[in-house]
Amino acid sequence: MAVLEINDIVTAYGKIEALKGVSLSVAEGKITCLLGPNGAGKTTLMMTISGILKPQRGAIRFNGQDLAGKPARTVVGQGVALVPENRLVFPEMTVEENLKAGAYLRRDAGKVPSDIASVYERFPRLQERREQYAGTLSGGEQQMLAISRALMARPKLLLMDEPSLGLAPLIVEDIFRIVRELNNEGTTIFLVEQNAHMALQVAHHFYLIEQGKIVFDGSPDEMEEDEVIKRAYLGSKV
Repeated sequence: MAVLEINDIVTAYGKIEALKGVSLSVAEGKITCLLGPNGAGKTTLMMTISGILKPQRGAIRFNGQDLAGKPARTVVGQGVALVPENRLVFPEMTVEENLKAGAYLRRDAGKVPSDIASVYERFPRLQERREQYAGTLSGGEQQMLAISRALMARPKLLLMDEPSLGLAPLIVEDIFRIVRELNNEGTTIFLVEQNAHMALQVAHHFYLIEQGKIVFDGSPDEMEEDEVIKRAYLGSKV
């Protein structure tokens, strides 16, 4: 069953169309991965889903509710949270203040402290740095904080835009272990990633976007069998 359905989305910057009729779906309880080169439209799609950008045309349905063109506040309120590219934590706020910011729309304020405690249990390094400004954290710690801040909204769907970008290999392995754990705990994840090898270890379904259009839609096995994708994204390791 698809929890997110995107149909014929067109998003433009001025007269330049970054998304040229994108259609895809994200299955409930699964990890769906969107691959593609720089400038293909991956981040534009994430920002369109999350309400930061408004599409010119098309439909975005989450659990049957139309989100296309709705403001980010409404999208988060419906249960969709974004872990943005380059993390974008609030640098002059502490770790704990960043976490509280992630819960700003929640109406169950009494449960926020226990959720923060759960974050610290998952990420002990964040607990050690709870009073530290987020801008002073390492890249890996900021990524953990960005994920945790999104989780504070208690999302039904977690959007993750390039979570491995700019991180050391050991930290990347850590991040993908967390992605797998979150999914095993029941979180549906839509993942944008360039590291196809790591994505193959966690994702259940793949799309490939090039120049604003979806050019591949298939399973991990189908992706590994596609000669063009093997050469462009998987190299000689497959």
